[in-house]
Amino acid sequence: MYKIGELAKLSGLTVEALRFYERKGLLAPVARGANQYRMYSEQDLARLGFIQRAKQAGLSIKDILELLTLREHAETSSCGDVSSVVAHKLHKVQEQLLQLQAFEATLKKLHDECCGGEESATSCSILKALDDVIE
Repeated sequence: MYKIGELAKLSGLTVEALRFYERKGLLAPVARGANQYRMYSEQDLARLGFIQRAKQAGLSIKDILELLTLREHAETSSCGDVSSVVAHKLHKVQEQLLQLQAFEATLKKLHDECCGGEESATSCSILKALDDVIE
């Protein structure tokens, strides 16, 4: 059994992060000792590894919580249930990439059309383009 500080050190996370995960329902102490310290198990350490890898994959707290629930009920959950969580996140990421590509194209066009010289910004093509009202 580990106290919260020990678990933080072993997991490479901060005590604050562990408390945040606890508030969000991702982690729960196994017990509280007679001194009221949170006590955690090896399973909690493994769970933190799962949480960290899921975060690195770009999953949200909500997604991770859903995956942890599916993991805990693996006998009654399907691989399709798990896959749908990841597919939903993948779809969101693909939409964000399209939006970022549109931003990139707009910014590139603005940048390429600007002389970038030392003259006054009163005739700057970027400012003029952003001032233009699309009709």
